[in-house]
Amino acid sequence: MTAVTALLRQLGTGLRFLLVMTVLLGLIYPLAVWAIGQIGFRDQANGSLIHSNGQVVGSQLIGQEFSGTRWFHSRPSATATTPYDGLASGGSNLGPTNPELVKLVKERKAEVARQNGVPESAVPPDAVTASASGLDPHISPAYADIQVNRVARANGLSPAQVRALVAQHTDHPSLGFLGEPGVNVVELNLALARLSGTR
Repeated sequence: MTAVTALLRQLGTGLRFLLVMTVLLGLIYPLAVWAIGQIGFRDQANGSLIHSNGQVVGSQLIGQEFSGTRWFHSRPSATATTPYDGLASGGSNLGPTNPELVKLVKERKAEVARQNGVPESAVPPDAVTASASGLDPHISPAYADIQVNRVARANGLSPAQVRALVAQHTDHPSLGFLGEPGVNVVELNLALARLSGTR
């Protein structure tokens, strides 16, 4: 066997291996993962989308900015230009002693207290700080609670009705102890719009 023949044989083996692995890992494996996702986890695999009247209005995984007195407000978004921009996920990277962050937190705390008619001491941390991703759609039950009276007044509802809505949209810790309770603001505001007859 000449050196050229041995080289061609090795080259042929390498090319066959490349072809088999390309088909296996570049075609069959992705299709299998896609099929498993569509069969077993269709909602999650497609982005956990929220629909209203046949239209996609958001995702259970990405927050939205809500302003005005009639809506529950989300926690601040850390995305730089457009709030809750899924293409710009990330935190502010400002440390807890950074003067810019300290000033921003004080301003936000005063504004949240003013908007909701509560003392600054009642404003929870998630009302004034962004999540690590900058996209989290959840707020703490404490932040939802200080907004109930404002939202009820603005929508012509009783505080009890709005509190019941918050309770319905509160996610509890997985297995009863993993994580913290959270209220999905996107879903809550959609349910609020339905209850108040605006959607």
